[in-house]
Amino acid sequence: MKTEKEKMLAGQFYDATDPVLAQEQKRARELTQKLNLSEYGNDIACRQLLNALLPNAETDIRIEPPFFCDYGYNIYTGTEVFINFNCVLLDVMPIHIGSNVLLGPSVQIYTATHPKDAQKRREGLEYAKPVSIGDDCWFGGGAIILPGVTIGDRCIIGSGSVVTKDIPSDAIVAGNPATIISANGT
Repeated sequence: MKTEKEKMLAGQFYDATDPVLAQEQKRARELTQKLNLSEYGNDIACRQLLNALLPNAETDIRIEPPFFCDYGYNIYTGTEVFINFNCVLLDVMPIHIGSNVLLGPSVQIYTATHPKDAQKRREGLEYAKPVSIGDDCWFGGGAIILPGVTIGDRCIIGSGSVVTKDIPSDAIVAGNPATIISANGT
């Protein structure tokens, strides 16, 4: 029988109140709280916190606090990733972020979602879908990426956009829901 964590990582319905998952979330909350309250300019302490919180991110990741995530260990990044103020990454399943990616302030990336069936929601069950972002992407402030979305390389996501479906490489998208306004990056 699968553990709740195994179900979570497989994209199946799982109980988010499972004690193991609750402990892992508590650890992430403690680390993000320390990061968010860290002394500005204390790069050594911030780097140690980021390495502990995001063990699968490249060591040159830059994050402007405040920053929020569910677990931290499901966030994978390439090199030269910058995450601006007030970003939320709900990493119930993996979030893959390529190299040279810029997330503007208050960008939100969600993998967590809930069942359509009200009874299952009452039972506290949820599930997730991974998110993948290619290299050289730029996300304007307040953009929201929904569960299961894949974004290609060199994309620009306009401020305030809600990305509900996959975006091909070299696209510029904007709106709610986000639509392609340029397909070749110009």
